[in-house]
Amino acid sequence: MEDLNILIVEDDEALADSVEQFLKPIGNTKVVHDGFEGQMLGQDGIYDIAILDLMLPEIGGYDILKHWRNVDEIDMPVLILTAKDTLSDKVRGFELGADDYLTKPFHREELVMRVKALLKRAGRIGNNNQLTYAGFTVEFNRHEVEYKNQYLQLNGKEYDLLVYFLQNPSTIITKDQIFDRLWGFESETSLTVVEVYMSNLRKKIKQVSGENPIKTLRNVGYMLEGAD
Repeated sequence: MEDLNILIVEDDEALADSVEQFLKPIGNTKVVHDGFEGQMLGQDGIYDIAILDLMLPEIGGYDILKHWRNVDEIDMPVLILTAKDTLSDKVRGFELGADDYLTKPFHREELVMRVKALLKRAGRIGNNNQLTYAGFTVEFNRHEVEYKNQYLQLNGKEYDLLVYFLQNPSTIITKDQIFDRLWGFESETSLTVVEVYMSNLRKKIKQVSGENPIKTLRNVGYMLEGAD
């Protein structure tokens, strides 16, 4: 795996130590226990991802996130890890620029999975910022996609939708999961937008290949089939 740098901002020292151990196989970890130091380190631009608590001494997590996004214009993925589990807390976190939100207590496997998914989506891990599966090749740096050596012209949400499937191959993904991931559960857009983009994505794939690798499981969801 590539030489990645992971910033963990968590004031519970025992929990921070556990998170560090969980994530060490992914990359180099740096743990800090107060918000001020966390904000200063995050704005250096040397970290590939940050795990950020919200209730911190000195400076709170919301203020840190707001500063990183609006003042420093830091685009590293940020996963909020917190005991604050209300809908309003989550909405605020995403509105301020969080990429994911995981509440305590949590399972180690889920934390690791989410961190890896964010790193892949940001092009921080993979083969030269590339994701390949079942004939698909995604170049993260250029936001370009090929299927069986044919170029796929995808718009923003179509691209995000395909990447989501490629990061979760042979896994059933529901409409609600897609909607929350791509539009956010606070969006005023209706759930039917998922069907529209699914239809558009499938048509474009079929145009270049004559195939439909994304299957519908009636009343359940969708699944990308294929062997890498």
